Amino acid sequence: MIDLILNYLQNSTTITIAVLVVLSLYLISIFWVFLYKNFSLNETINIEKESLDSLLYGSSTPANNSVLKKCLNNTNPTKEILSACQNSTIKDATSGLSWLSIVASTSPFIGLFGTVIGILESFAQFASKSKVSFSVIAPVISEALVATAGGIFVAIFAYTFHQILNRKCYELSVYLETQANLIVSKKISY
Repeated sequence: MIDLILNYLQNSTTITIAVLVVLSLYLISIFWVFLYKNFSLNETINIEKESLDSLLYGSSTPANNSVLKKCLNNTNPTKEILSACQNSTIKDATSGLSWLSIVASTSPFIGLFGTVIGILESFAQFASKSKVSFSVIAPVISEALVATAGGIFVAIFAYTFHQILNRKCYELSVYLETQANLIVSKKISY
């Protein structure tokens, strides 16, 4: 397997290798964003879920580690203050999601760019030869198509991670909104 990869890299053009390096960096960055955001969102969602449960079952204030409790800071809760706190929290929670979206939409084009350049360079090499058979062209084109496959591979992960994290941000937003409505309806004062 390693011999196959090394052979491919030796026969590839500089552009194809550059495209594969960029796609590798994309892949590493989307996994890092996903793991970091998934962990932090799960932790925040669990805290807000417990806080909501305590409000639903009789508590008069959100849990001490809740984002809403920290925002209120012993002030009388108003819909505006709670809304500003929610917006700030959701803004922080969704940071990084734009990057996943950008990678999901651009990586197939980067891979396609590498394929097109690889095919163009191979045709330029074949132009100097008087007779070229399909058995000579096919391996060159198949090697160039690896860049497109790499771009699609990265896009699949980026899009999937974006959707998973987007759903978690929505879930967090619902927990915060429900808590804010309960706090305002109970007219809790600090």
